[in-house]
Amino acid sequence: MLTKFETKSCLFTLHGHLDYIRTVQFHDEHPWIVSASDDQTIRVWNWQSRTCVAVLTGHNHYVMCASFHPKEDLVVSASLDQTVRVWDIGALRKKSSSPADDIMRLTQMNTDLFGGIDAVVKYVLEGHDRGVNWASFHPTLPLIVSGADDRQVKLWRMNDTKAWEVDTLRGHMNNVSCVLFHAKQDIIVSNSEDKSIRVWDATKRTGIQTFRREHDRFWVLAAHPEMNLLAAGHDSGMIVFKLERERPAFAVSGDTVFYVKDRFLRFYEYSTQKEVQVAPIRRPGSVSLNQSPRTLSYSPTENAVLICSDVDGGSYELFIVPKDSAGRADYLQDAKKGSGGSAVFIARNRFAVLEKSSNQVLVKSLKNEIVKKSPLPIGTDVIYYAGTGNVLCRAEDRVAIFDLQQRLVLGELQASAVKYVIWSNDMESVALLSKHAVVIANKKLVHRCTLHETIRVKSGAWDENGVFIYSTLNHIKYCLPNGDSGIIKTLDVPIYITKVAGNTIAFLDRDGKNKIITVDASEYIFKLALLRKRYDHVMSMIKNSQLCGQAVISYLQQKGFPEVALHFVKDEKTRFNLALESGNIQIAVASAKELDDKDHWYRLGIEALRQGNVGIVEYAYQRTKNFDRLAFLYLLTGYLDKVGFMSKIAGQNNNLMGQFHNALYLGDAKKRVEILENAGQLPLAYVTAATHGLTEIADRLAGELGEDVPSLPEGKTRSLLIPPAPLTACGDWPLLRVMRGIFEGGLDATGRAEQEEDYDDAGGDWGDEDLEIVDASHVIENGDAGHADESETNEEDGDEEGGWDLEDLELPPEADTPKARGPERSALFVAPTPGMPVSQIWTQKSSLAGEHAAAGNFDTAMRLLSRQLGIKNFAPLKALFLDAHMGSHTFLRAFASAPVIPIAVEKGWSESASPNVRGPPALVFSFAQMDDKLKAAYKATTEGKFPEALRQFLNILYTIPLLVVDSRREVDEVKELIEIVREYVLGLRMEVKRKELKNDATRQQELAAYFTNCKLQKVHMRLVLTSAMGLCFKGGNYATAANFARMLLDNGPNEAQAKKARQVLQACGDRKDAHQLNYDFRNPFVVCGATFVPIYRGQKDVSCPYCASRFVPSVEGQLCSICELSVVGADASGLLCSPTQSR
Repeated sequence: MLTKFETKSCLFTLHGHLDYIRTVQFHDEHPWIVSASDDQTIRVWNWQSRTCVAVLTGHNHYVMCASFHPKEDLVVSASLDQTVRVWDIGALRKKSSSPADDIMRLTQMNTDLFGGIDAVVKYVLEGHDRGVNWASFHPTLPLIVSGADDRQVKLWRMNDTKAWEVDTLRGHMNNVSCVLFHAKQDIIVSNSEDKSIRVWDATKRTGIQTFRREHDRFWVLAAHPEMNLLAAGHDSGMIVFKLERERPAFAVSGDTVFYVKDRFLRFYEYSTQKEVQVAPIRRPGSVSLNQSPRTLSYSPTENAVLICSDVDGGSYELFIVPKDSAGRADYLQDAKKGSGGSAVFIARNRFAVLEKSSNQVLVKSLKNEIVKKSPLPIGTDVIYYAGTGNVLCRAEDRVAIFDLQQRLVLGELQASAVKYVIWSNDMESVALLSKHAVVIANKKLVHRCTLHETIRVKSGAWDENGVFIYSTLNHIKYCLPNGDSGIIKTLDVPIYITKVAGNTIAFLDRDGKNKIITVDASEYIFKLALLRKRYDHVMSMIKNSQLCGQAVISYLQQKGFPEVALHFVKDEKTRFNLALESGNIQIAVASAKELDDKDHWYRLGIEALRQGNVGIVEYAYQRTKNFDRLAFLYLLTGYLDKVGFMSKIAGQNNNLMGQFHNALYLGDAKKRVEILENAGQLPLAYVTAATHGLTEIADRLAGELGEDVPSLPEGKTRSLLIPPAPLTACGDWPLLRVMRGIFEGGLDATGRAEQEEDYDDAGGDWGDEDLEIVDASHVIENGDAGHADESETNEEDGDEEGGWDLEDLELPPEADTPKARGPERSALFVAPTPGMPVSQIWTQKSSLAGEHAAAGNFDTAMRLLSRQLGIKNFAPLKALFLDAHMGSHTFLRAFASAPVIPIAVEKGWSESASPNVRGPPALVFSFAQMDDKLKAAYKATTEGKFPEALRQFLNILYTIPLLVVDSRREVDEVKELIEIVREYVLGLRMEVKRKELKNDATRQQELAAYFTNCKLQKVHMRLVLTSAMGLCFKGGNYATAANFARMLLDNGPNEAQAKKARQVLQACGDRKDAHQLNYDFRNPFVVCGATFVPIYRGQKDVSCPYCASRFVPSVEGQLCSICELSVVGADASGLLCSPTQSR
């Protein structure tokens, strides 16, 4: 059955075998398929003609496998008849090829007619004692490997005349099901029904490595023809794996990269592209695979190289390379060796070695002598270089920079499973690479950004602009300092970037070859220039490069540069949207005219109205024929003559409502009566006429109405509502002229020309004729003739002064008065650059959630709390956030119709303080308040008001994340307060739960017993012990009650409590418990905050990252039931409530 894997559909089926088919294989060149079957035959099929072209018979048992030779016309087969056969199919190739002439065609016809043999047995290999399951050719050498049920793997060699056994590999404990040669290495891989895969050295014929599975037998193997990958099928499925890592160890210094290839240390110069072999590397004592060095460190001043390997527990080799040796072995000193988890240079002639067993760093000289020992502050499994005298220590969930001289932690960052650390050239930034993430931080490990990838991150390097370039399995990507990222190039194979310079990227491939590729860096250079506000560079790139695409346009919009995006856009719709976003009305008008769409004209009118550009608003309303809005606009701006013109247009369109509105706008009562009368609304017309004093019209209408004349209210003073007459007709709003941005110059010339063109098209009065409803002659006939004549007179006057009263005045001669000195031209007012808001200054360098909440940046405050304390439920904090924000601001009343002015209140402000130095916000919450709240909660607990006490304790827990204290001592006190409150909340929740269980006496006694395990004040502990003692005594658990009585006596009870405890002890005596409780006071335990069951010492548990309450593992991922804020088991960096914690 031939199936197309892309569509998962069967193309056709080939029939011919009479029993089960064991294996099938495609030929590399010809359209052939070879199949092996239990019918003891091998068949060769042509999948193009869908016919069987050859049947190979000779085996006398099941044929377990058959495969083509990669290059020659051979087929190898393995059978349960204990033989391996090699078949020559050269005749089949000749038969399938096109004959060159008639003679060749005749020969082929004779062969077909009289029965030629297309395949013959060339060799029969006998040597296995039981059935052979698999046989395969070597890709390049004349070798065959076979595996059989006799648990042996045999290696065979062949030539033109014969084939013979070379060696036998023994080690499998059950039938060998498959065996093959590796495509790139001199190794043999076999698998077996003994649940193992074994790797053999093909030259030494010895076992190298064994891989096992617990419950699955292996059946089949396949090797990738080009990549270092193997696939193995087993009972439960399939696994794909590689035998050893392919990343070469390397270190870059300036123009040189040192790296390891083929068990040799080499260096490569980028400028000359010269590669030099420096020294051989020793082979570890272990014979297993994956022995290549892990890391390499280089000291450029001493020209020394450290090579580290993790084989046999970890070791290193130190090479001192003379600068004039050029790789000659006679110039090299013997490598100095040592053991250690990892080793890096930390100074010119010093290197540090990690000693995992004692968790310390050994500082050694170039003579491999220990100079100093420094214990590490955190459990470290790998160390990296972090500047002179410093090492970066990697723990399971974080990294830290440790100063070996001062023995101080200089910085710490939460980052899990970091694999590689890459420093920028100036040592100001560092990239931490893990399996699927890139973390960027500064030299003090202050977090900047994190990028998450769905596929593996392989390598990276910093370019000279401070952009981090990294590679994944499929792409080369970039990361800007602000966290923006993108794809530079798609890769066919993985690479390991060593250096980035301009548009070139140098890298090592998996074969250890140095290569250089050229990429287009214009996209991230452009974004970097925008980020750093280098607008001159941005303009240069716009003019000289072809940056385009939706990605660039979208990026510019997101970053607030729509005016820059206009340069890249030719699509009028996008251009219109960008022009509106950037406030460029002229470009928007030009695009709207090209689009000529009602929706675009409507949006243009809204934006022009927002800017107060009356002319554009009028033009937009004209183009959409929105006469109602246009008439109202004329009323607001004082152009009442144009309102009259709109009334005429409404009359021609039979728009009675429009006519009536315009009459209202103009205060024309007579016109309104006429409109109402024409509309058949005689009563309304009569009331309007009578109200406005139009007696004659009112009498005429009354006669027409007869008895239906409506009555008017009497005894009330009526006044006419006449619209106020505008003093002047206003135009566009006055706008403050500011200096033009650097990007606006290129737009203004085009925009201004387009605007002038649009105005010319619109007409002198912004399109009175452009309404396309009435022609000019009709307008003149309806009363605009006077205006037309006046306009014509003004045009005939030309430049003359008539009508402007500019006659010469009889003034005395000009006196010799000194001229006032002033600027030759009026200075253009430049609006002052708005300063940074105080709230933004507060949050700019702060990592304290309380200060972010006080500044009103609730979003960042929530992100900080989520990262520091794992908080997910922010509903209880909403009111506290608002209180913090309102408490750090005061509000001043401004003049009428203006909003109030918010003023940020700073902590510790004084009149002598510098206006340029801003202090932190004044916070409404303080640690002293928490002390008062704690006392109130204690009091409620003593009085037995448990719901009220629980509410007060929870309020303290909700407030603590927003606290800011000044000293480390207060930080410790805050953490101690969290522990106190946690114990009380846990105990009170158990007590509330106990009171709900009225019918379960045993559970009541357990919860009372667990309450005694909480760390409480003595006065409360005495009350809890008294309660638990009484419950257990009444329930018949006398031994437990006696234990509580003794504990009560140890806690200094009052006279009544002591008397009661002694009575219980006397009554209990040696009596035992009547019921078994899940409580053992002898075994230390904590109580699960969700299930209220004990978690004894040694049992697994999970904890809340904020309140540190403990829970059974099944609760992981749920909301903490104690603090009701954080997620149980979430990763969090810890409480941050003081500036001293981040220094």
